[in-house]
Amino acid sequence: MLAEIITIGDEILIGQVVDTNSAWIAKKLNEIGVRVKQITSVSDESGHILEALATASKRANIVILTGGLGPTKDDITKKTLAEYFGVGLRRDEETLKQVERIFKQYNAPMPPINQQQADVPENCIVLQNKNGTAPGMWFEKYREIYVSLPGVPFEMMYLMEEEVIPRIKQFFQLPAILHHTLLTAGAGESFLAEKIASVEDSLPPYIKLAYLPKLGQVRLRLSAYGKDENKLKSEVAVYAEQIKSLTGTYFITDEDKPLEKVVLDFMESKGLSLSVAESCTGGYISHLFTQHAGSSRVFLGGAVTYSNQLKQTMLGVSKITLDRFGAVSEETAIEMAVGALKNYQSDYTIAIT
Repeated sequence: MLAEIITIGDEILIGQVVDTNSAWIAKKLNEIGVRVKQITSVSDESGHILEALATASKRANIVILTGGLGPTKDDITKKTLAEYFGVGLRRDEETLKQVERIFKQYNAPMPPINQQQADVPENCIVLQNKNGTAPGMWFEKYREIYVSLPGVPFEMMYLMEEEVIPRIKQFFQLPAILHHTLLTAGAGESFLAEKIASVEDSLPPYIKLAYLPKLGQVRLRLSAYGKDENKLKSEVAVYAEQIKSLTGTYFITDEDKPLEKVVLDFMESKGLSLSVAESCTGGYISHLFTQHAGSSRVFLGGAVTYSNQLKQTMLGVSKITLDRFGAVSEETAIEMAVGALKNYQSDYTIAIT
């Protein structure tokens, strides 16, 4: 089952807004066995949208659009969809009541223009948006599905999870899809490719291996597609174990989570605590840890000592060390770490300069 995502808005094409919606939608579709064939961004122009719709319908069974559903003149998605399907617009009374509720909730007068939020193409099934004024819309054409969603992320996410995903699962008979991700660190993808070439060469056509590199890390993702989920799990597990064995000490975990979360989970299982002594990273390492729920069970905090003065007063780095070796040196980093262990009473510390 193939899907295509079309994001609508000049703000995306000029780089003013980053399209995070498509990545989130693609992940959700993938979880239910729908593969995304293409992601396209188009301008707020009727002809461009119509062309994208016509092209997408030739490639995919499901076409999902986001954006262009506001009440202003530059929001033309509904009118364009009506033109594409050759229908008119109708006013949906339930949507109008929802728009009125939203304005009443914020104790604000509703401008007449916002009544247009309730105007939808005649042939659509309205997906009520409890988080905003723009409804979602579901269209069926032969065995193809078209879905139009608001571009506001939390509104789009609500509609995808509560309305779109359940409807897709009911409408189509979806295949099983399985992903198994192994995290490695300290080796580049070309080096790893040589190490695990024998495994990659032995994979059947319905199991694919992808390399997802990041600075200092590479995720190896095994993806399997088929009808028998249990059979896929068993096969993928065998190949995953072979990869673990061949990657040796470069293997970190076979859970799809970031490296800092692996560190937190490991330290929590051992009852260990962690602090940091940062310089050039300016608190970024602390952010990486504290963005995860439950980090306080391991992470105590630390210091951002950007200046030499604070390295001395907060961490006890010797002025002699700074004068002789400089702030950016192994010697300074070691003294920062020692100072953090002493001052913050943690089991481990990370020092960066």
